[in-house]
Amino acid sequence: MPVNKDFYTLAGSSGQSTGYTIDQSIRFARASNTSGTYMQRDFGSAGDRTSWTWSCWFKLGSLNNMTPASNIYYQFFACDNATNDANRGSFHIIADSGVASAIAFQFQAHGTSFMRTNREFRDSSAWYHLVLVWDSDNAVANDRARLYINGTRETDFAAFSNPSAGQEIGINLGEIHRLGISWNISGSAVNYPFDGYMADIHFLDGYSYGPEYFGEFDSNDIWIPKEYDGSYGSNGFFIDGRDSSDLGDDESGNGNDFSTTNFAAHDQALDTPTNSFCTFQPNMSNNSSFEFTEANLKIDMNTNKSWYHGVGTTMSMSSGKWYWESYWNSGDIYSIWGILDTAELYALTGYQSSTTIYDFNFNGIQPNTSGTNDQYRQGASVVATNQAGAPGGIWQFALDMDNRKMWLGYNGTYAGSGNPGAGSNEMWNSTYIASDSYTPVNMGYQISGHTILTYNFGQEGTFAGATTAGGNSDGNGIGNFKYSVPSGFLALCTLNLGS
Repeated sequence: MPVNKDFYTLAGSSGQSTGYTIDQSIRFARASNTSGTYMQRDFGSAGDRTSWTWSCWFKLGSLNNMTPASNIYYQFFACDNATNDANRGSFHIIADSGVASAIAFQFQAHGTSFMRTNREFRDSSAWYHLVLVWDSDNAVANDRARLYINGTRETDFAAFSNPSAGQEIGINLGEIHRLGISWNISGSAVNYPFDGYMADIHFLDGYSYGPEYFGEFDSNDIWIPKEYDGSYGSNGFFIDGRDSSDLGDDESGNGNDFSTTNFAAHDQALDTPTNSFCTFQPNMSNNSSFEFTEANLKIDMNTNKSWYHGVGTTMSMSSGKWYWESYWNSGDIYSIWGILDTAELYALTGYQSSTTIYDFNFNGIQPNTSGTNDQYRQGASVVATNQAGAPGGIWQFALDMDNRKMWLGYNGTYAGSGNPGAGSNEMWNSTYIASDSYTPVNMGYQISGHTILTYNFGQEGTFAGATTAGGNSDGNGIGNFKYSVPSGFLALCTLNLGS
């Protein structure tokens, strides 16, 4: 779990209420450098081009799908299909040439970088808050363009250029503006989609407001959201994704709705700045051929490997009772999923060629696509066999760290007549679950059939549209699971970890 206040942008480790909660986010999916989900609106007429504010919360998706020969971008907001290059403007995250994990914010009009931070932002477990202020009429040159992350102004830049007095760029021009994507100068091709979640997206036309209008530090010195109750100006908008059938709906009262491309209802997610859910962590993978999509919930183990390779999640479990599910999209026998000693996860991701997953304290399933002889494992030991399973099915995990027990279910039935709610007939007991902390883990070995799994820790119940949601929440009313959550078990998210 992140502990630095710059990253742990949640509702507080005590589970405290701040009076304002964000109930949903919008999942942006990057299929490639030229394909993904996005929104757009033609502003029609220009607004105030010397004074505006952008604010949004975001959580990064995959970073390791980028292997650029040149700089690659994750676009937040752009006006960039004007035929005049000077009238283009965008802000985005940038990945340096050939270094997919070296990421920084960059804000620019085409050809001019006004800001590029030295600080890198590569933590896909965290919700960040971004505020960008354009105030080019300001008499103080250094205050004409200001960037804030989690309530704190960024002042350390690798590149910085003050706007000239009264300077106008493409943003807020009477042109098409896009969320989550940009286009090339001719307007004929998509460039560099965003991957991850965005929540509470505000654009203020004619107002240069700081982060205090959108967030505040709580008693633990953690930056948290607060409700914005000011004006928006004629081109301003507020998009929060509350209507899953119309994710681009403007809630500001202006009616400045954005049309959507490639989105579906399941791109509304419960993962938010006030309740962040577990996801897989690309930075905790020891092999670049793992591909992560759907905001790090879908894993494609897509190439042959000579030894086992694994990836862990953003959250670990040392006490309590936890439940999650995994949809088996496709694959073969050489895939393994379950839990791993959290400390050993670092050894696994630090992978040596002579080491396999069987050398670690792993508990979970190695399935067989024939539906028979699936192996329940504890490291190299086989605990049981013969649980039926096949692509298209859903695996259920119930881990009780208080009593060191774990159950595995499949399509609503637990193996060996297991009953997690009653605490009986567990598949793994304290003999096998002997470590103090575990994390969900997924591994592959000599994959030949693109083993693909999509996980749900409670934030999105359709497994990216693979099935219909079950609508089942845990005892705290949190989550959307396919099957009933066993009594006493909870979704793996920050509100439950803090409660």
